[in-house]
Amino acid sequence: MRRSDQRRAAVFAVYRHDVTGRSLDEQFERDDLPFTKELARATVARQGELDALIDSHAHGWDVERIQPLERAIMRVALLEMLYGESVPAHAPIPPEGAIEEAVETAKTFCSDRAPGFLNGVLAAILRDVRENASAA
Repeated sequence: MRRSDQRRAAVFAVYRHDVTGRSLDEQFERDDLPFTKELARATVARQGELDALIDSHAHGWDVERIQPLERAIMRVALLEMLYGESVPAHAPIPPEGAIEEAVETAKTFCSDRAPGFLNGVLAAILRDVRENASAA
């Protein structure tokens, strides 16, 4: 299974967990690979921090008003952009690659406006992270 498919599986596990409120482990498919599970678990573990970043960069939008699938896509992309190296079995992906995969997932599964919205929010977060890193 390609890594992009595993990322998409992680997005859907995070999405189902968010929508149902049931345990994340119940959301995995039988054939989900370790990378999928670890990526989803790491995303849920850092959800508060990821949501705070989304809130501060999604101007005019509270994270709870964002559609659940779009929220899950952004959370997983942000986890990889910021903490991908902490995910066991992780194959490094550049932050721009994480954004591109998030946009492609949104194009397939979300509204017509979602890809641009996700791209804008994720790119703004990446820009701020890079500016803060170079200022330090």
